[in-house]
Amino acid sequence: MHLKNPLIAVLTALSLASGAHASSLVATTDTLLGAVAGTVEGTSDATSSLRDSKVLGAARDDAAIFVASSGSLRGARLEAALQILRPRHPNASDMQLAEAIVAQTGS
Repeated sequence: MHLKNPLIAVLTALSLASGAHASSLVATTDTLLGAVAGTVEGTSDATSSLRDSKVLGAARDDAAIFVASSGSLRGARLEAALQILRPRHPNASDMQLAEAIVAQTGS
């Protein structure tokens, strides 16, 4: 019951707020939500980048086998890596992408 009185007071004050206060509240809320959305997008981008790096690293052996077999042996990990890389490098051949995977993850 102690919590109900402050809650009622807050709700009454909010309902009596003028249009300027209401628009200020909306602007503040929009700003806060925009900041949270930006943080979530940044975290999502970082997570995607980390996941992509792991996929590319895991594809190294498959990529090396693909290159050594002149493209006749294609592993599942290489295919997963190629799905990530093709949109970023649409003019590169699968062989070029596989060679790049081997070169990048070889060190």
